[in-house]
Amino acid sequence: MADNKNGRENQAQNEQRRQRERAIAEELERADEPEPPVDPTALAYFETEVESLEFPATAADVVAAVGDHEIESTEGTFAVADLLPAADIESFESPAEVRTRVQQPTVASAMKRIVEAADEYQSASFGASQRDGYEQTFRELKAIDADDEDEGIRVIADWIIERIHDKEKLPGSRDVRRQAAKFCRSNGYSVSNDDWLGI
Repeated sequence: MADNKNGRENQAQNEQRRQRERAIAEELERADEPEPPVDPTALAYFETEVESLEFPATAADVVAAVGDHEIESTEGTFAVADLLPAADIESFESPAEVRTRVQQPTVASAMKRIVEAADEYQSASFGASQRDGYEQTFRELKAIDADDEDEGIRVIADWIIERIHDKEKLPGSRDVRRQAAKFCRSNGYSVSNDDWLGI
């Protein structure tokens, strides 16, 4: 594509279209997931509060605006600042995207820790598909009924953060899935080859 005004506008439109397609694909994927641990009414109220921000907004903007807001879930009560990183490398296209991010607090807090660790290193930057891959791995670990303490999420988040500090870059999504599968098998949780973690 030519590097002129029309070319740049086309690139921006194409990126917006790809983001919409990713958001639709994520919603379809989530249709099979169990209900989120946060009451949908509370999430709708939270989304209304977030609408006062101008979007797209960075996670740092959201935390600055509503970081003290508390979200009650079946896993406890969490401040938004506990679930979203105060970092500019993470951004949201809409209030609905923020709501989706906080609806599973255990997954959100693990991703917050990883994004903040990655933010320390210029070379450790997320691609959209890599971030989605990490989040899907955490959702799969969350779905393991036998692991009530969400130990798998903590173990894999710690492993990713250790790799970021050691190598100053993010491990690949496939490596994260492989590590999660190893955790599951070593702790007696069955992982089928057809599963996301069946790698």
